[in-house]
Amino acid sequence: MNTDDMTQILAGAFPDEPGDLRRLRERLARAAQRDGILDVAYRTVDSPVGSLLLAATEAGLVRVAYASEGHDTVLQALADRISPRVLNAPARLDEPARELDEYFGGHRRSFDLPLDWRLSAGFRHAVLSHLTEIGYGRTASYAAVAGLAGNPKAVRAAATACATNPLPVVIPCHRVIYSDGRIGRYLGGPEAKRTLLTLEEAA
Repeated sequence: MNTDDMTQILAGAFPDEPGDLRRLRERLARAAQRDGILDVAYRTVDSPVGSLLLAATEAGLVRVAYASEGHDTVLQALADRISPRVLNAPARLDEPARELDEYFGGHRRSFDLPLDWRLSAGFRHAVLSHLTEIGYGRTASYAAVAGLAGNPKAVRAAATACATNPLPVVIPCHRVIYSDGRIGRYLGGPEAKRTLLTLEEAA
């Protein structure tokens, strides 16, 4: 970001009105994007499972976080693991926000978004990469998912992969349950998982 841009931004650093603050944030985001220093953009969206934090890098959507995780905690983790250059820049998340809105409205059954998988690796990534094979409105067992990932005996590891999925909803770990029908752990809590399963059953 050049000196003139920073001077102009700082000149309005203490806005009097909410609209001024929004415009200041948008100017800062545009300048950061233009100068290639916006490494992680984020925004929040409302949903039937509460406020969701969406974060994206240039590569794609990198994180979807429930309010129960603590959005500030998630943003700090992104700063630590990816880059400290994290900014509230909603425009980069327009498409994920639109597709999530369509999903929650019952008008979308799968997501067509570029994803940044850097927060998932090894067997966990192998498990998550197969979850989109579970059809909308259907469920699969942790044992079945472990098999898809190449290790049928790694049921506990498959459950852990689902419970730590950095892209819940978009990568449908909510469709994975125990063979005996138990719902299993979920990043957003059991009620959020039940809400998503019920939503898909009703569509």
